[in-house]
Amino acid sequence: MSDTDSFIDEVNDEVRRDRFYLLLKRYGWIAILAVVLLVGGAAWNEYQKAQNRARAQALGDAIFAALAGSDAGGRVEALAAVKTDNPRSVAMLAFLKAAEQSEAGDKTAAIDTLNSLGANGDVPAIYREIAQFKALTLQGADTPAADRRLALEALIQSASPLRLLAQEQLALIDIEENQPQAAIDRYQEILQDAEVTSDLQQRALQVIVALGGEPDLGSAAAVMSPELSPSAGVGGN
Repeated sequence: MSDTDSFIDEVNDEVRRDRFYLLLKRYGWIAILAVVLLVGGAAWNEYQKAQNRARAQALGDAIFAALAGSDAGGRVEALAAVKTDNPRSVAMLAFLKAAEQSEAGDKTAAIDTLNSLGANGDVPAIYREIAQFKALTLQGADTPAADRRLALEALIQSASPLRLLAQEQLALIDIEENQPQAAIDRYQEILQDAEVTSDLQQRALQVIVALGGEPDLGSAAAVMSPELSPSAGVGGN
């Protein structure tokens, strides 16, 4: 009986081996393909990362070289020659170019650069809004107050991260148009906003006091310095 059992076990083992090799011949290529794809995918991913790092480094080197120029006009030309297809990099280059154009005294070109960026639909919305805001602040009194108000109010209504800065600019337009009470009211709204920063809060307090208003302190009381208190006057005078 033991010889018979041993023979049967050997036959079973042989059958299992035959089945295994048959399955390997029939489906083994799938396992091999999966391994090749896995290894190839990992290699391609690393290659792409290396390419991205190389492009980023080349862009950074080109920007540093462009900004190393001795005069603003030359830096503007050098920045204009730097090319990239990354939307965020496009925005960064435009901001740098506009800053150099402004420093070179060509405010019109700087505004055009910022407006062009603000109209670029490929660039993330926050960069477009910053470009529009910076263009408005550069325009100043050269652009009618009504037009500036319209653009600033659009930023406020869109719940942009720049809305409080836009509100501040509207208050400055009120001052420009000799409407001190309207400016005070706007600054009071800024003071009461939960998202106001300490720097903007201090500026609001200072301007309210300078215009002869009485700040509605609320949460602003904690950050108001003694020299900005209504009793002390602006600058402690």
